[in-house]
Amino acid sequence: MLLNKREFLQSMTGLAALSQTKLEIALETFQQQSPDEIAQNEDFWREVGKGFTVTKDFIHLENGYYVLASDEVLNAYVQHVRDINKISSRYMRTRQFDDKLAVRKQLAELVGASYEEVIITRNTTESLDTIISGIDWKAGDEVVMALQDYGAMVDMFKQQARRYGIVNKMVSVPNHPASDDEIVNLYAQAITPKTRLLMVCHIINVTGHILPIQKIADMAHARGVEVMVDGAHAVGHFDFKIPDLHCDYYGSSLHKWLGCPLGAGLLYVRKEKIKQIWPLLGETGYPDDDIRKLNHTGTHPVHTDLALADAINYHKKIGIERKEARLRYLQSYWTAKVRNHPGIVVNTPVEATRHGAIGNVGVTKLTPADLAKTLMEKYKIWTVAIDYANVHGVRVTPHLFTTTQELDVFVKALKELAG
Repeated sequence: MLLNKREFLQSMTGLAALSQTKLEIALETFQQQSPDEIAQNEDFWREVGKGFTVTKDFIHLENGYYVLASDEVLNAYVQHVRDINKISSRYMRTRQFDDKLAVRKQLAELVGASYEEVIITRNTTESLDTIISGIDWKAGDEVVMALQDYGAMVDMFKQQARRYGIVNKMVSVPNHPASDDEIVNLYAQAITPKTRLLMVCHIINVTGHILPIQKIADMAHARGVEVMVDGAHAVGHFDFKIPDLHCDYYGSSLHKWLGCPLGAGLLYVRKEKIKQIWPLLGETGYPDDDIRKLNHTGTHPVHTDLALADAINYHKKIGIERKEARLRYLQSYWTAKVRNHPGIVVNTPVEATRHGAIGNVGVTKLTPADLAKTLMEKYKIWTVAIDYANVHGVRVTPHLFTTTQELDVFVKALKELAG
């Protein structure tokens, strides 16, 4: 039997009622507190943390790869799998497209864009590689990017260089810039009359450095250069709207800070730019100026699309202002305790406007690999080693369920290892 939308929602609500109640009680109790005040309220976040099932085997400080979903979202996701499995092809042939459109509209609203400029992909790599492969490159065309950019996109540009003869020009973003102008000028100096595209991270994944995207985009556009933004770690992490960035293309992974189960991403293409992009996979069912032409990926797990709506709803319950303030507070909490400690190097800017949850720290007498290995084996703290592009340390990504007590354990470990 085909489930209607009301039955879908009722099934989700019943499964998620307990965790919703806990969250709603906490929100009601502390609703008078400002985001900055509630960011430091451990009682509130302890209640939020009860809505996540997290391993007790180690302290989880590597949530940047993907952020585990809340129990509320996970339960809804599992129910979507069960409900769709019951009716299988009937759902796929009669309901999936309407449901995906509804979720797509919710996602577009979340990022402040028109739904006609947004599609749901599987991840940032798919989103941005669609653009990189879809541009009609000519030999000698130049692209500007940074050594700190994500390897998958850099690899795609290298492939285009081999295939079409484009030229990739690399800059290196400083870990601790003196000003926005320093960063903007760094990119500006790499642009020539042959530059067609500039790729830039909204937040650099290895350091957590948030870049001044609007200023970079305005500079590039003044020189006739399009701008593509890697926002893998941005959506659901801090408050912004894509059109305010003035970029042409934007990709993000929604299984990161938005908390959707694995396999959901976003691609934004400014309306007037859609027509010029070739689809990654052949598609003749949509006109050239319809962004859906870029979304032909064959049969895929549609329950992930449905769970994206649940993730958006959960995200809105917490509130982006509260969430951003808490994530920034957690990063500042531990970095402030080690920034000036001998033998410890923090690779993330100190200014609040330049960071969110992600931090990177090194111990001078240990390689990043040895540091990550020791933290896990001796202290049961899970991080990831980063050792390239002027970044030598471990990436540290706490989440909403992370406690300051856990971060105290991490700080103690760093100081012991530094000597």
